[in-house]
Amino acid sequence: MNTLPKYFIIAFGWLVVLYPLWVRFENMSWSPGMSIFGALFPFFGLLAFSLLWLHAMAGVFEPWLRKHINFDSFVHHTSLVILISIIAHPILLLVSLKFKIGNIFLIYDPLYIWLAIIGWLLLITYDIVKPLRKYEFFAKHWQNVLTVSTIGFLITFFHSLKLGSDLQTNPLRAVWIFYGVTAILATIYTYGIKRFLLK
Repeated sequence: MNTLPKYFIIAFGWLVVLYPLWVRFENMSWSPGMSIFGALFPFFGLLAFSLLWLHAMAGVFEPWLRKHINFDSFVHHTSLVILISIIAHPILLLVSLKFKIGNIFLIYDPLYIWLAIIGWLLLITYDIVKPLRKYEFFAKHWQNVLTVSTIGFLITFFHSLKLGSDLQTNPLRAVWIFYGVTAILATIYTYGIKRFLLK
């Protein structure tokens, strides 16, 4: 069995996830009175989005990926990391602001905060409904849940591109735009073109 594709997939996945985190680490600057929670919360946003991008790409290349990796295990374990990340990201921000929610709207552009809230609510539907898939109603509408969750992911792209401090300069900004554009194209294919071709 040719293991080269497997190693390539694993290396590519780690690169996609670790590069944004490394850029964040490189750009960190500590100042007196700076909250460790405020320093850490961007890591979880970058991690969640990078893994969600991998999920979007995996939807396009699923038949090929299943030949070389344990696809279901990949989805299961990365979904857990995504869930932890999308919960930790806003909570760490709130902790750093001592749960003064109004301050978020004073520090950041309110439009993109609302995009974050809407995107988060749509994203979390996946994790809320997933345990209920054994019931006929939710199993029947599972593809709709995936669509809704993916729309939430795309909304968070615009949120992160505007507010992410590490995403305002190249090369990470260019990489992030590439992630966003390809994720949109992957979504169109997976939930539009692919479904049409399978009918």
